[in-house]
Formats: sequence, structure tokens, C-alpha cells
Amino acid sequence: MSHTVITTSTTCRTSGDGMLNLGYTRTIPGLLKIGQMVALLVAFLCVRCARGWPSWAAFQFFEVVSLWFFIAFLLFFLMHLFRLQAKMPCFNWPLTEFFHYSVGVVLVCIASIVAAVKAGGVSALVVSSVFGFIATFLMAVSLWTTYSVSCGPHQTGAVV
Repeated sequence: MSHTVITTSTTCRTSGDGMLNLGYTRTIPGLLKIGQMVALLVAFLCVRCARGWPSWAAFQFFEVVSLWFFIAFLLFFLMHLFRLQAKMPCFNWPLTEFFHYSVGVVLVCIASIVAAVKAGGVSALVVSSVFGFIATFLMAVSLWTTYSVSCGPHQTGAVV
């Protein structure tokens, strides 16, 4: 008795197979990064377009901090979007993001407090400080989720 076995293989490309990881934009970390970038960009543009700064040094600090972290989170977002972190395994990317979030929460919160205090009734500056606080909250949420990934308890396969 002879048997013939025919095997067929099919290949299909899913959205996760290509160079672009569009599924990341629908995850919670991706949405948080998008929200942070939007809030920081709006905060930066409000300060940049405002006229009659009551305190030049305070709002220059706010501009620098908001623009720096906007660029940093844009780079992290693009790294996840194009899967670049897998191509550079020498860095601990969750720990790097954790560091940026922890510094960002502190600096953006300080800059937002200073901007709120020094706004002097200029509505664009008040709006920028509000968006700075929104970005601070979103960064704190991302800090918590990144902490649970990089520093939280890890399960092992060991049975006790």
C-alpha cells in the first residue's frame, strides 16, 4: 500500500510582517505616545505664538523642555513604528524609555508649574501650561506602564 502525501504551504502577509508596524499606533503605549506628542506640540506652539511674555526666562525654559521631549518621544514612536529597537539590541530600550519618562515627568511638571504661575493672564500661556500638565499626566501613565515592563516582577517558568 502506497500513500501519497501532498503538503501545501501558503504565505500571507499580515500587517505585522512588514517594515512598518501600524498596529503599534492602536496599542496603549502607542496611543499614549501620540497623546504626549500632541500635547507637547500644542504647548510649545502656544508659547511660541504668544505675544507679551511676562517672564522671558520661564517661557524659554518651557519651550526648550516641551520641544526636547516632543522630539525624544517622536523618536521613540518612530523606533516602535519602524521596529528599529529590534535592529539595535545593544540598548535596553524599555529602560531607556523609563529614564526619559522619569526625567520628562519631573521637568515638564516643573516647567508647567512655572508657566502657570508666570502666565500673567496671557491666555496662550495659560493654555500652554494646561497642555503641559496634560503631557505630564500622560507621561506619568507611560512611566508606570514602562516601569511595570522593565522593572516590575517577572514571571519565571519555575514551579515552586
